[in-house]
Order: sequence, then C-alpha cells, then structure tokens
Amino acid sequence: MNDKNDHIKVAEQIIITLGLPKAQHNERSALCLLALLNLIPGKTWADAENPLIGISPIKEWAEKNYHVKYKWGSRETFRRQTMHQFCDAGIALYNPDKPSRAVNSPHAVYQIEPSALALLRTVGTPAWHDMIRAYLAERETLVDRYAKVREQNLIPVEIPQGKTITLSPGKHSELIREIIESFAPRFAPDSVVIYVGDTGDKWSYFEKTLLVDMGVNVDSHGKMPDVVLHLTKKNWLLLIECVTSHGPVNGKRHTELATLFAGSSAGLIYVTAFPNRSIMSRYVSDIAWETEVWVADSPSHLIHFNGERFLGPYNIH
Repeated sequence: MNDKNDHIKVAEQIIITLGLPKAQHNERSALCLLALLNLIPGKTWADAENPLIGISPIKEWAEKNYHVKYKWGSRETFRRQTMHQFCDAGIALYNPDKPSRAVNSPHAVYQIEPSALALLRTVGTPAWHDMIRAYLAERETLVDRYAKVREQNLIPVEIPQGKTITLSPGKHSELIREIIESFAPRFAPDSVVIYVGDTGDKWSYFEKTLLVDMGVNVDSHGKMPDVVLHLTKKNWLLLIECVTSHGPVNGKRHTELATLFAGSSAGLIYVTAFPNRSIMSRYVSDIAWETEVWVADSPSHLIHFNGERFLGPYNIH
C-alpha cells in the first residue's frame, strides 16, 4: 500500500477509534483529519503539524496532495458532516485565532486541538496504546471544556416573553439583538417574538404553534425572514430581514414572504433592518415599495417606502 492510501486508511481507523459516529467513517473525514495535520504523503505521523485551515483550503489540499477532487458544492458537506463533529468531539478547534468570528464568515478556520495533536504524533509508535487510553479517558472533560468556550462567545438576546436565547457570534446576530431589544420596544411594543433565525441554527427560536393558529404552516424554513414579531393588540405580523451582507426585502423577497404567509389572519408588515446608513445606501435601489426600513444606529427613526399608509399592513390582491 502506498503512502497515500496508507495515511487515509490509518486516518479512517483513528476516527473510528476516537468514537466518532458512523457518518464520519469515510474518506472525506479522513482527508479532513490529514489536512488538519498537514500530513502529506511521505511524512510520518510524528511530523504532524497544526496549521489554521478553512473548508475550501482543505478541499484544495486533498486534491493537491491526495488527488481526490470534490464537487464545487460540497463545501457544506465538509462543514456540516465532518468538521462540526470534529469540533464537537474536541478533536478540532473552530476559529481559535478569533473565537468571535461569525459562523458564516468566509475567513473561518479550524485547527487540530493540542491534546489531539500530541496523541496523533504517536501513531505507529510504542507510545500510541497508552496515549490513546489516556486521551479517551479524559475526552469528555475536553469536549465539555471547549463547549463552554464556544458558549462564552454566543450572543445573548432577551426576548419579551422573559426568555433569553443565544445566537452565533457575528454582525448578523448583533443586528438581530438590536431588532428585538431596540426596534421592537419602539415600533412594536408588547409584541411577541415568534421566530428568530441564526446563521448557526436556522431554528434558533420558533413558536410554531402561534403561526399555525394564525393560519400559517411553515414547511420551508429556508425562506423564513430573520425575525417574526406579532403585534398582538393590532394583530400585525412584522416580517423582518436583517441586512449585513445579503439583500433587503426587494420585490422578489416581498413576493416570497407574501406567498409563505399567504394564509395569515394577521396583517403583514415587511421590514428591512440595517446596522447603519452606510450599508443601507448600497441597497436603496433594491428595497421594495410598501415596506419599512429601520437602521440600528438611528433606532428612533423608521423609513417608509411609501404606499397608502405608514407602518401598516397591505392586502395582497
């Protein structure tokens, strides 16, 4: 067996030994582990390194060094089906150079965890047996430790129902917090938070039964707005999109949301939220008429892209 196949097979066996689920017992996960160690053919496990490396560079590394090419759209598979599990198991660290980096940042990186690195450098040596036993004995403690570190970087958000939810770090989540804690008390006082999306977990908070009671049965969370508020005293649903890097409620998005919430017994109001006017200026020409715009750095003002009324629902004909 040549070095390439040998390293891949050994990496697959290590993943099994470390107790990862069956879904990670494959060549993709093995190559991810080898990339985290920069273990190219010809190197021994004792030569393992600990570079900072992102998902796309991992795929490029695998193609360059092991001649395994993955499809362009496989990035999310690497992220969700291998690297998430490596991090959860304490094998890899996520953004150790900047833990507050946003979940969906293109600059996100991973690094082999120091204890795992020390262990893997003993593969094929007499020390391996004792090292793996000691490592597995304390692995749960290691996982708990890094889970607490990740939790410290989550963004807490107080919602009107007297609950606290946490969102993944990043500007998008910070803007969501501004909407709930600053926009809602000013323009939708005493409203109920029905839905809050998150870049790390689309269903961060969802009172689905409240929507069902209003005639809305959501079966495609990918089309949900970032925040949904119910202003109960007026029976209005505020559908709010947060714009930090992606577009506002334009004509296409307006139609998507109108279709998704078509059965609603509550009036629909469409709102685009921006962190500041500088970002808003990039998208002004795209914003749909008969929608509202709120800017977090000027929280007491609301911009109305005019129709028949100010901050009120429109009937869809």
